[in-house]
Amino acid sequence: MTPPSEPGRVRRFSPGERWVHRGTAWLMTVCVLSAACLYVPQLAELVGRRALVVDVHRWSGLLLPVPFLAGLASRAFRADLRLLNRYGDHDRRWLAAVRHRDPRRTARWAGKFNAGQKVYAAWVGGAVLVMLGTGLVMWRTDLFPLLWRTSSTFVHDWLALTLGLVLLAHVALAVRDPEARRGMRTGSVDPGWADREHPLWRR
Repeated sequence: MTPPSEPGRVRRFSPGERWVHRGTAWLMTVCVLSAACLYVPQLAELVGRRALVVDVHRWSGLLLPVPFLAGLASRAFRADLRLLNRYGDHDRRWLAAVRHRDPRRTARWAGKFNAGQKVYAAWVGGAVLVMLGTGLVMWRTDLFPLLWRTSSTFVHDWLALTLGLVLLAHVALAVRDPEARRGMRTGSVDPGWADREHPLWRR
């Protein structure tokens, strides 16, 4: 059951959805920071204990899909997944407005999730699966030929760098929108923000 919204606010996310986001964010943070400690010499020297850092990185990566899988028990989470996986004319118009660098028009074509959020969710979901697969190949060197291990290392390293940059952009956008952060933290948002940023959802 989703609790009622705070007075004067609009319910945006259920507790289950917020926990999925929070759990994924923590595991992703641990995964990225441990990777940085493995690949950046200055950090590796500062932290030390490489074997422990490797174990932390492996297990945080393996556990990364767990919040998503647990979230499938939530009806609200499954409903939002359907929204994220469906693209309509309004999404194409949103992307066209972005291409023309017209931020005033983008909000007009935003449902509960705008097209940028849908693209981001799909990209990160795919990246996590690729990172998980290539990481397993790198881990279990006894099960895979040398060519597979070499290719997986190349893909894993470069995709990790790209994923880190995308996550930084995600955090930067969140920092610029305190009401969106409050919506993810408390589950409810200001009606004026909803009307302005996601008008098709509010209708």
